Amino acid sequence: MGHTGGCLCGAVRYEITAEPVMQAICHCKNCQRQAGSVLSVIIGLPRDGITIEGETTTYEDSGESGLKVWRKFCPTCGSPLFTDAESAPQLWFVKAGTLDETDWIEPQIQFWTKSRQHWMPVCENIPGLEGNPG
Repeated sequence: MGHTGGCLCGAVRYEITAEPVMQAICHCKNCQRQAGSVLSVIIGLPRDGITIEGETTTYEDSGESGLKVWRKFCPTCGSPLFTDAESAPQLWFVKAGTLDETDWIEPQIQFWTKSRQHWMPVCENIPGLEGNPG
């Protein structure tokens, strides 16, 4: 606990105040688009497991299931910071790339492997699901 992070410009800062319940890699197309990369690494926390300073803007998205996904980002620099998903109402997801220190990150699972870019190396030591759990 006590991990901190924030956006590129520093207008939004946060502190993780609870133990993460999951660390994952997401290969879904929407995470790829939001991250501007081939994947997104996310940390799942209990909803009250984070304190945030600064204002975020929210983009309402929907997953393949049709359930809502609220993607929160800095309105100044555009850094994607958090995700709130209707499919996991007990969790809040932090984009791991926004953490100040990332040496403790060890993803345990991969989601949406069916959307993994074919040229992206396979993380054979991390179990994967073709879609979302459940």
